[in-house]
Amino acid sequence: MVFLSNAISTARISAASDNADDNTGLRSPVGTTIYGTRWATEEIPRYDIPQEEMPSNVAYRLIKDELALDGNPALNLASFVTTYMEEEAEKLMAENLSKNFIDYEEYPQTAEICNRCVNMIARLFNAPMDDPCSESLGCSTVGSSEAIILATLAMKRRWQMSRRARGLSTENPNFVMGANCQVAWHKALLYLEIESREVECTEDKLYMDSEKAVELVDENTIGVCAILGSTYTGHYEDVKTLNDLLDEKCTENEWDIGIHVDAASGGFVAPFVVPDLEWDFRLKRVFSINVSGHKYGLTYPGVGWAVWRSPEYLPQDLIFNINYLGSDQASFTLNFSKGAAHIIAQYYVLIRLGRNGFKKIMSNLTATADHLANRLDATGRFTILSQGEGLGLPLVAFKLNAPHHYDEFDISARLRERGWIVPAYTMAPKLEDMKLLRVVVREDFSRSRCDILVRDILAAVRSLDILDEKAVEDTRILTAEQSHSAMHINPTSFRAIIATQDGEMSPMSPSMKKAPGIC
Repeated sequence: MVFLSNAISTARISAASDNADDNTGLRSPVGTTIYGTRWATEEIPRYDIPQEEMPSNVAYRLIKDELALDGNPALNLASFVTTYMEEEAEKLMAENLSKNFIDYEEYPQTAEICNRCVNMIARLFNAPMDDPCSESLGCSTVGSSEAIILATLAMKRRWQMSRRARGLSTENPNFVMGANCQVAWHKALLYLEIESREVECTEDKLYMDSEKAVELVDENTIGVCAILGSTYTGHYEDVKTLNDLLDEKCTENEWDIGIHVDAASGGFVAPFVVPDLEWDFRLKRVFSINVSGHKYGLTYPGVGWAVWRSPEYLPQDLIFNINYLGSDQASFTLNFSKGAAHIIAQYYVLIRLGRNGFKKIMSNLTATADHLANRLDATGRFTILSQGEGLGLPLVAFKLNAPHHYDEFDISARLRERGWIVPAYTMAPKLEDMKLLRVVVREDFSRSRCDILVRDILAAVRSLDILDEKAVEDTRILTAEQSHSAMHINPTSFRAIIATQDGEMSPMSPSMKKAPGIC
């Protein structure tokens, strides 16, 4: 995944052009098909805005042809993000693409639809509904990353206000979380200048240990994160135990420290598959929850939600009130303008499926994930690392169960040749030596497609079995050097240099590099 892109220097562009073949073909102005025009023989603009315009159908076709090189979203098993919606949902989105959600005065019914979504999600998460003076509140976001930053900011501000009221220092706030947290958490704490206290994962426990988390809590702790569906392995962390232990420690020390539940992936799964699991606002210390509508909320990216237990946990001084769009509006967001189409699509999904529809879909996904895990386990080649039977997300995380001259990254690359996008990555800090693969089971991943994947995984492993170590290493380097995004990567990164035990310098295999983050 590319988060940052280089602005290619003119020198590199010139060097690439000098090495290119001068085969531009005819430049006839005759109106024929797009491929008979001069634009078909010219380079598509890459680095600078072109001087001249081009016909709309030509621009469309050139871009469409380039996008054909992307992976097939249906075969992208790396991401939790929704890749299928019904035609009616897509139609609603297309009809509302031009609406700016923030303009409540112009689009009041869209704002009302957002309010309905917040109400439905708050009730899904068992928010208290018995006191009109302390009603739960929430907002839409562009995804869980924004929701996480907003929730962390609220916790920090609440802690600061409490400390100042007692005449105590507001220096050195800290936040407790597992080392398996998604990169969004590291961003939030870095950007908001909060110390990160991380519970290390172990081979026996690939997610946060609640007891160890509470041991890290002190008077400067603004909150604790519990993940309902670890990005790495799909495990649900034990929020109930965390709540009880944290409540006991807070009572002893007269602290008021809350839990934020990162339910980005599990928030639309657990309530329907394991409804008796206590992880939400049923627990006293759960102050806020985020969930991604564009993951198992079954909506295209990007929409997320942040929900607070009551107004007490969202300090009022963080909320901006404006009126220059024609009416008084309250705003708590990192951005301002954003499209309304995804919020409308989320509402469609909620009322289209209802609780029964969600239960049927999530139960099917869980059954398919269990089937895949059983098939892979039966091969005798893999160790399953994820939790099945609905006690974790509907995904399968697995690794090779014995050393080979190839690794999980090589299997991932082989599967890519068949069109599958199955990510290989290293585990959380302190467990980077553990490599694993992960298959996310989404709504459009059927049982028959699952069986084809198992067949292709076995074919990939067998094809690697017959190669020697040098052939595997050469393939790794060649694949990295010839990737479509190679132009935007520093060429030296393909053969990163590392020091060997005897002091010599040698190239590092691409598969040895730690992935910066997975989603």
